[in-house]
Amino acid sequence: MNKKRQQSEQTKARLAEAARALFAQKGFKATSIEDIVAATGSSKGNIYYHFQSKEGLFRYLLDEWNAEWIEQWERKQGAYATVEDKLYGLVERLVVEDLNHPLSKANDEFLATEIESNEVRQAVAEYMDEHLRFNRDLLQQGMDEGELRPDDAGELAIVLEATLLGLAEMAKRMSQEEALQVHRRAMAVFLQGTVATRQRDWG
Repeated sequence: MNKKRQQSEQTKARLAEAARALFAQKGFKATSIEDIVAATGSSKGNIYYHFQSKEGLFRYLLDEWNAEWIEQWERKQGAYATVEDKLYGLVERLVVEDLNHPLSKANDEFLATEIESNEVRQAVAEYMDEHLRFNRDLLQQGMDEGELRPDDAGELAIVLEATLLGLAEMAKRMSQEEALQVHRRAMAVFLQGTVATRQRDWG
C-alpha cells in the first residue's frame, strides 16, 4: 500500500471511530456531520469523500459490526457440540452481547427513522438476506447431520428470524436475565417442532 493510500485509510478509520462514539452517545438522528467534523477536525468534504453520506457512514459501521460478529462466531463454533447447542449459543449471544452493543440503540433509530431512504431499504434487505442465509445454513446442517427432522430450511429460517426479531423488541422491556430466559424458552419451543429427539430442557 502506497503512502497516500495508507493515509487515506487512516483518515477513514479515524472518522469512523469518532462517528461510532458519537452515534453511541447521541444516537443516529441527533448526530450530525457537523458533530463529526468538530470531533475529528476533518472537513465535510473529507467525510463525504469516504462515506458519501451520514447514512453511508453509519452503514459502514454496521458492516464492521457484522464482520466482527461473524469472526467471533467462527471462533466460538468449536465450543458447541451440536447444532442445538449453536442455536442456544446464538440466542445467548443476542441477549448478552448484541442487545448491549454500543450501536444497538442507534441502529434501531436508524432503521425506524430512515426507512424511507432507498439506501437504508437496500441495507435492510441485504442484512435480512444475510441473516436468513445464516439461519438456513445452520438449520440445514442440523438436518444433514440427523439432529433435526428433514424440513424446508429456508422456510424455517424465516420463522426463526421473525421470532428473534420479535424477541429483541420485547427484550427492551426486560432485564437481561428475563430476556435470556424468554429467548431460551422460545428456542426450546422452536426446536420442539424441528428436533428429531429432544436433548435439552430449556429450564
